[in-house]
Amino acid sequence: MSGTSCDGIDVAIIKQGPASREKPELLHFMQHPMPKELHEPALRLAAPGFNEIDTMGHLDRLLGRAFAQAVLDTLEQTGVRASSIAAICSHGQTIRHRPGYQFGSLPFTLQIGCADTIADMTGITTVSDFRRKDIAAGGEGAPLVPFAHQRLFASDQQNVIVVNIGGIANITWLGADGSISGFDCGPGNMVMDSLMLELTEGRQRYDRNGEMAEHGQVYRPLLERLKQHPFLSRKPPKSTGREEFSDDILNLILSWPDIDHASMLTTACEWTALCIVDALQFLPAQPARCLICGGGAYNPYLMQRLNKLLAPLHVCTTADAGIPPNAVEAVSFALLGQACIAGQANTLASVTGADKNVCGGKISPGNNWPEIMQLCCGRQPV
Repeated sequence: MSGTSCDGIDVAIIKQGPASREKPELLHFMQHPMPKELHEPALRLAAPGFNEIDTMGHLDRLLGRAFAQAVLDTLEQTGVRASSIAAICSHGQTIRHRPGYQFGSLPFTLQIGCADTIADMTGITTVSDFRRKDIAAGGEGAPLVPFAHQRLFASDQQNVIVVNIGGIANITWLGADGSISGFDCGPGNMVMDSLMLELTEGRQRYDRNGEMAEHGQVYRPLLERLKQHPFLSRKPPKSTGREEFSDDILNLILSWPDIDHASMLTTACEWTALCIVDALQFLPAQPARCLICGGGAYNPYLMQRLNKLLAPLHVCTTADAGIPPNAVEAVSFALLGQACIAGQANTLASVTGADKNVCGGKISPGNNWPEIMQLCCGRQPV
């Protein structure tokens, strides 16, 4: 998994039995830094503007190699044999996400990181391109993780919400009655990260532990201006990407008069927290438990603000439910990939607004494809 911030490659190794309702076991999780020479080009390509086909094609191959190397390094460091891995399930790097409300009658989404390169370098069958089937069925193509959140965190005793705070924040509703929904809330870490890059002239990619934000003040007029962003008042289903909260928002904050650097971070952090809190108005009922995952779970100041703003709702991280917050997305796409190979629906119309549940993902066969056909499909390859 490489998220909106493009700052790392997450690798989770899970063990999943043949019963789809069986809870998966997380065997290993590792985070690998995104190669420095790929971070800036990926973010640059994700920004709207003149698109260079050569640049995208070259970066697609480079990211594929980086993802494959992350898998190989993880296997070597954990002592897991490649022959024991059924499939690699790669979300890829999103460089554009244009759902229907942004792009008229033919929306699209695009993730790169060549899956065939991954399959060739590792010899392992690779599943990729999870979002486009849902968009073809009339959905937003995001968020996709609620499918996995239900397997990992649902309870028949209480209503649970899972909030993933990556570059973009998204929320999953898991009703005690089995109901499920979810949508993107708005900005997660991306505005704060972009500010830190700008204010430190590229020396720091994020506000470590929220230390700068903690020492500033919330500038209310700026916060009120940010809260007027039209995406935030849209009713679900809804999804978004970097392009919605990038340069215009960054320039607005940087150009705000008489505001110090720390207070820029404090105001951006408060906005992120409020976007999550305000998203609860779109849920079918009041949740009893809130689980936080993603990089935002490691920002103590952001977590402090969420705890205060969401009180008396019980807020904790997914570690309390057995999955480290930074591993949840990688585990989720492993589950989506397994369902794809088995031909099962893995994107939910109740989340994305599609006409129906669909089986998303494309398969790039590896050396082990014949064995996978036998294992998952119960038949010999044709």
